[in-house]
Amino acid sequence: MKDTAARLREAADERTRERLPTGESLRRMIRAWEAGEHRPGELYTELYSRVFGVPAEELFAGAAEVTTVGGSDDELEALELARRIEASDIGRETIERLELAVDELAIAYPGTPPGELLVRVRRHLRYVFQLLDARKTLDEHRRLLVVGGWLSLLAATCHIDLHQFSAGGARLRTAAHLAKHADYPEIAAWCLETQAWQVLTAGDHQHALDLAQAAQRVAPKGGSAYIQATAQEGRAWARLGAARETRETLDRVARLVAPLPTPDRPEHHYRYDPAKSDAYTATTLSWLGDPAAEPYARGVLARLQSTTDGPPRPRRAVSARLDLALALLAADQPDEAGHLTLTAITSGLLVPSNYWRAAEVISAVETRHLPEVAELREAYRELCGPTHPRPR
Repeated sequence: MKDTAARLREAADERTRERLPTGESLRRMIRAWEAGEHRPGELYTELYSRVFGVPAEELFAGAAEVTTVGGSDDELEALELARRIEASDIGRETIERLELAVDELAIAYPGTPPGELLVRVRRHLRYVFQLLDARKTLDEHRRLLVVGGWLSLLAATCHIDLHQFSAGGARLRTAAHLAKHADYPEIAAWCLETQAWQVLTAGDHQHALDLAQAAQRVAPKGGSAYIQATAQEGRAWARLGAARETRETLDRVARLVAPLPTPDRPEHHYRYDPAKSDAYTATTLSWLGDPAAEPYARGVLARLQSTTDGPPRPRRAVSARLDLALALLAADQPDEAGHLTLTAITSGLLVPSNYWRAAEVISAVETRHLPEVAELREAYRELCGPTHPRPR
């Protein structure tokens, strides 16, 4: 509590600092806010936002929002009970359960709507922020920073999926800040890779290439972030139309992935698995217009819809359909491409960050003057509403 008061004071400018109450008065206000008795005023929400690097509207999301998703209250109540029975303020059991919660949330990512997952991630983040003020050992402090870094990174990914780029950027900055203080380069590299993915989807392909290469320089060699950033580099080269560089990068990814076993939970968003490599190869080759993309994309889609490499991953399967559709257009098979695209658009599983990929396929189908174009465009309009760009 005393630490929070000091950090709020440090975040204030000189004039604002003069307006803050002193000593026990401020600590009493903080206790009331953290107990949920009432919400801080505008001045204090802004200071909290500066301290934690999270937008105020995200940090102080109301209780009504989080009670709509089953299981969230139960998860945190169990964590709090575990903490209270420990001898210390935090304790090994609480940290371990938080680390397990991070894994479960990352595993839930491929099959959970991003808005729904974001609610759960926010609740865990608020709990971590509360624990940062508790007495703890240096090891507990570092592990708590790492948990906060992973949660902030996952929250950023959900925001980007939802096209909430300002909030996503703030979350990425927080994750990078926590990674720096915890001396945890894996998270720092994932932050750069996530930025590369965001700008790639926005069409800034050269910037995406630079960020993907920067992520590789930061990441532990051979780890999941390093492999993912290398794969992202290949996608950026493909969008730039650099065929030789694209294939060289795909060869590097293949060599990195070759010795990897299939993980127990391949759907974990931050653990690279061999099946993901094939999916990235299919995407990259389809963007390059390489005929080899079609068999890759068909194989990826078949695996994602089966249980060969773990449970079905329907969101990834939707992206695989769009990859296959683009590959089929390159192979002059527009009818099947149109059908696959319509299936993806009407699935209810396509997230806003991938709308542009559907738009790209629709534009390519339109040049073939197929009768299905009108149905595709109508389905796309219903999917996007008024806030997303139409296919050109």
